[in-house]
Amino acid sequence: MEGIIERNKKILLRDSAALLLIDIQEKILAVMKDPEMVVSNTAKLIKGFKVLNVPIFYTEQYPKGLGLTTAPLLAELEGLNAIQKMSFSCFGAGNFFTRLKDNKVTQVIVAGIEAHVCVQQTVLDLIASGFQVNVAADAVSSRKDIDYKFALKRMREHGAEVTTAEAILFELLTVSGTDEFKEISQIIR
Repeated sequence: MEGIIERNKKILLRDSAALLLIDIQEKILAVMKDPEMVVSNTAKLIKGFKVLNVPIFYTEQYPKGLGLTTAPLLAELEGLNAIQKMSFSCFGAGNFFTRLKDNKVTQVIVAGIEAHVCVQQTVLDLIASGFQVNVAADAVSSRKDIDYKFALKRMREHGAEVTTAEAILFELLTVSGTDEFKEISQIIR
């Protein structure tokens, strides 16, 4: 098939993507490895997704016991409502997966904690449900490094794209030289 050129089907596209932040809550965040990195890179994703006008969703696991989403992120998420859940996987958060499909989301970018529990179970369920999943490795964490590393390895082995917040933003941006590019460039500095 001479002359046919196409982009990789795993490249993120704005009109089919959504950001999912999983359980970045005060009480559990305090015991994660590199909590500042998780919050900083998650904030960059939120700000960038707002610039690009891509949907953002966030969950809270048993907020009565684990507290609300950490204040710096909650400030960025103003106007959005948390999806409350008791299940580890977001699959158990009511009709959330159906909502994604109804909104024509096929690519889900994931950040959150803990990598080896709620994040991993959600990622595996998203993949099983036909979504392409990109995990922002610098916006997820666990209490122990071994759990974090094996979770990323397992998610990758099951089809998740494991990348970084900055790579995700530039992939969605597609081109330079626009006002959006300038705004995203400021966000990632």
